Amino acid sequence: MLPFDDGPLAWPAQGGALFLRARDGWPLHARPRPGLVCEQSFKPEADALLRSGLALGDERDDRRYPLVLVLPPRQRDEARALFARALAQCAPGGRVVACMRNDEGARSGETDLAQLAGPVAQLSKNKCRVFWTAPLHGPADVELSARWRALDASREILGGRYRSRPGVFAWDRIDAASALLAAHLPADLAGRAADLGAGYGYLSLQLLERCPGIAALDLYEAEARALDLARENLSQIAGVPIGYHWHDVGTGLGAQRYDTIVSNPPFHGQGRAERPDIGRRFIEVAAQALAPGGRLWLVANRHLPYEAALASGFAQVRIVAQQDGFKVVEAVRQRA
Repeated sequence: MLPFDDGPLAWPAQGGALFLRARDGWPLHARPRPGLVCEQSFKPEADALLRSGLALGDERDDRRYPLVLVLPPRQRDEARALFARALAQCAPGGRVVACMRNDEGARSGETDLAQLAGPVAQLSKNKCRVFWTAPLHGPADVELSARWRALDASREILGGRYRSRPGVFAWDRIDAASALLAAHLPADLAGRAADLGAGYGYLSLQLLERCPGIAALDLYEAEARALDLARENLSQIAGVPIGYHWHDVGTGLGAQRYDTIVSNPPFHGQGRAERPDIGRRFIEVAAQALAPGGRLWLVANRHLPYEAALASGFAQVRIVAQQDGFKVVEAVRQRA
């Protein structure tokens, strides 16, 4: 918001603004921002925007705005596709304004936007860089914009077994920790199951293929883009009811009860710093959601301090495997 509050740009008098990958923060509320529409596919951030009273749209919105704000992601193909989309939704004479941390690719982001839109201006402060276009009448390089817009498309990976897209966790491969957990899942897991932090659906599909006693499965995933892929990847499964939940696991699962839970919990937030508190919260929620005697199968980096949370929530805890820096854990809820 620096160019609008203390710099050369003015907020649009009409037509509002679209904010792609918006995050809440005091600068959004320091001054009136009439017509602001926010878009955010990560559930905790989307919930924070709604709690602040901001309007939330989604990527099906194809309206054009006199101002498009962007907080680009770190994955470069995903960021380039977002820049191309920002230009496509910028009304004639409008501007695109983006901001990135210096240590998360701000210089590269500025260069990428300039390739699409022509020369950009910039300001730097607080180890971040904000950069913006001149008034636009379409991209400076139409062909490049079309190519970059396609970079974020869903595509087949691993010989067509799964579909994925840039920016999703381990988007172009099988995550090594998830593969280790899948290899140790016992065939006798049964009943109603949940996958916490399901990503594009790899663990869920492995659970259904390896454990014929699973009677129903719920996938919980905070990133809507990943959940859409999981829906595609599990679309051919027949005979087992499957629920897809765009949900922040950290808020709990309410009254839901499960016989089996599998999870490769995240241990980073939106930044680079490790967040073992997220994994501990996943373990607490799993303990609350499991029926008496229910089983949690979890994989994590070996150094992450989850032992106290496991001991607090479960009657039995055992290390099933340790390999390549990961640990697979089975934890069993106390029986009634």
